[in-house]
Amino acid sequence: MSEYKKISKSSDGRLNVPDFTIIPYIEGDGIGPDIWCATRLVVDAAIDKAYGNNRKIKWFELYVGEKGYKRTGEYLSRNSLDTIKSYVVAIKGPLTTPVGKGIRSLNVTIRQELDLYACIRPVKYINPVPSPMKYPEKVDMVVFRENTEDVYAGIEWESKSEHAKSIINFLRENMGINVPDDAGIGIKPISEHCTKRLVSRAIKYAIDNKLPSVTLMHKGNIMKFTEGSFAKWGYEVAKEKFLSGTITESELHDKYNGKMPEGKIIIKDRIADMLFQQVLLRPEEYHVIATPNLNGDYISDALAAQVGGLGMAPGANIGDSCAVFEATHGTAPKYANQDKVNPSSLILSATMMLDYMGWKEASNLIKKALTQTIQEGIVTYDLARQIKGAREVKCSEFAKAISEHLI
Repeated sequence: MSEYKKISKSSDGRLNVPDFTIIPYIEGDGIGPDIWCATRLVVDAAIDKAYGNNRKIKWFELYVGEKGYKRTGEYLSRNSLDTIKSYVVAIKGPLTTPVGKGIRSLNVTIRQELDLYACIRPVKYINPVPSPMKYPEKVDMVVFRENTEDVYAGIEWESKSEHAKSIINFLRENMGINVPDDAGIGIKPISEHCTKRLVSRAIKYAIDNKLPSVTLMHKGNIMKFTEGSFAKWGYEVAKEKFLSGTITESELHDKYNGKMPEGKIIIKDRIADMLFQQVLLRPEEYHVIATPNLNGDYISDALAAQVGGLGMAPGANIGDSCAVFEATHGTAPKYANQDKVNPSSLILSATMMLDYMGWKEASNLIKKALTQTIQEGIVTYDLARQIKGAREVKCSEFAKAISEHLI
């Protein structure tokens, strides 16, 4: 029996993936155990189909969220964070966070503590998943959302608290800015360093995958020195690191008469609210979208709605030292332990993980099998109620059907 080993990274950033590798996982809360069980079944079957006994994954559970609290008294332990970093690649189900009170978002904490600065969300339509759009097949984009800054950095103080009063007094006395006495206060940091590393990763992805464009999404017409700077720094890093492979829209028209030169990708920017309209009206014009944190949250969910909802949307949080792949939806506690919900988000996130590891053969098998299963009308309740003639199956049965379609 071959020895199972950790994934590691070399000094130049390349991933070293043993054929027999150990990957930590977090089941998640609510529906997490159901969709994780389904995902694990599909991933193990695909690896077996693609590689036989030559490659395997040994799964290693981390106790995080409600399960972690019951076992250790902590929702997210330092040891769990250190383990993810040590093992380089991990996968997780959804985690509960109370709204407006209680513990801080575990998802945000994981991203910030591990510096997983790029939230990557591919959005692509799978026929015949029900969609509110007339031409959902035109939606094929990848969102690169900055993960560590913006209002999601969590720098805020409650209304009427001493800290909020102190900030309000400082703004009045030193800046001449009037803020209501009862205002809650939040700070929105967007930095050159974090922007450039995010946009650089987005441009590299577009070049590596031969995609035509990267769009910088921002609200710089209003927030000139945060979101406006995001766009400015995005253009700068394109010139600094990718000058030979990129052009701007103005260069396209001024130097090339609007005809796209071969071997180049176009860097453009769009105001956030305008881009929301554009991805509805002309989705085929957008391929990679790089965006600050809050805008990225909105646009990725809106795009997911166009192709059938969050149940079909995968996601990854990637940094320079490690990566965590995750379901993009919530915990849906009313469906917990019912073996009912659609596990596609986590299954597709697992395909992103396999691609990241270089195990593309297994990833491609899963994507084809999932598509074929849906096309044959074998689906969970969320899709069955919208697809005429579909056969509704349980979460576990859907996973079993995908596994049987692995060819």
